[in-house]
Amino acid sequence: MSVVDELNPYAPPAEAPDGGPGAVPQAPDRTRSRIRPGRPAGATDRRSARPAAPLPPRQPMPHRTSVVVTALLVLALLAGWFLLQVFVLSGLSQGRSQAVLHAELRQQLAAQTAPTGGALDPGTPVALLEIPTLGLQQVVVEGTAGADLMMGPGHRRDTVLPGQAGIAIVYGRAASYGGPFRILAQLREGDGVTVTTGQGEFVYRVDGVRREGDPLPVALGQGGARLTLVTAEGQGVLAAVAPDRTVYVDATLVGDAATGPGGRPAAVPGAEKAFAADPGVLPVFALSLQVLLVAAVVTVLALRRLPGRAVWVLAVPVLVAAAWLAADSAVQLLPNLL
Repeated sequence: MSVVDELNPYAPPAEAPDGGPGAVPQAPDRTRSRIRPGRPAGATDRRSARPAAPLPPRQPMPHRTSVVVTALLVLALLAGWFLLQVFVLSGLSQGRSQAVLHAELRQQLAAQTAPTGGALDPGTPVALLEIPTLGLQQVVVEGTAGADLMMGPGHRRDTVLPGQAGIAIVYGRAASYGGPFRILAQLREGDGVTVTTGQGEFVYRVDGVRREGDPLPVALGQGGARLTLVTAEGQGVLAAVAPDRTVYVDATLVGDAATGPGGRPAAVPGAEKAFAADPGVLPVFALSLQVLLVAAVVTVLALRRLPGRAVWVLAVPVLVAAAWLAADSAVQLLPNLL
């Protein structure tokens, strides 16, 4: 070291040879590439790789394809709503109808004005049916068309009323609208069935359960009375929602039968027979579909010009009401015991 260097306080200290005492460590060279342990020399880090090129913009769906997809989505939505209403929400509707009918029948029984026969309007409450074994209590209405059975079990109009001498026939749905008779086939010989009408309380004992093709029960004797409950059942995986054969439960009256007035219909139209549909509801079904279509179109157009929240508040009640009416009408085009 020179004399000048010794007198210069800013001069860097001299390096000791061979890294001896007084050697100053060198700063690492940050320009060198960092190689991770275990990576071969020359390999590059993925983080230093060039970013991938952006994806090209998605091509718009062709108009025809868009129309088809939209139509399929609408059909799927309608089908889902139909199944939801028929097998879930319809039970709420039937329960409300039963509450109204029960109050009406109870008032008539107390006032002794309950019907005892003759020509009755469809939908009129005629009896209270109770089956303790099944935990069943339902008000029976007059008529067995699809619309009548939406309210509860229906009494076939060309037969005597329950409790009267002869054969009284009562239909009940197996799956939809609460399915009041869905487990009717579980009844066994000797089970009790109680019926309360304007002529009193009557108790029946179950004789047995039969299907189509099985032997008919023995003929009634003079003054005898029988109650036949009719529903449907299915087979296989879809048995609960797609019944396809008729089930009959025959019960014989214990005690004396009542006598009813005449004037009963000699026959019923085809829509009131077992597993029958009601084509007379077609105009209502077509009108309900038109209302639903118009409401949907108006909603779509309104969403383009008005705030969405306000549009939905006004449109949802109309859409639900139209869809409900359409589904109720569609059910009447299906077998009445469904």
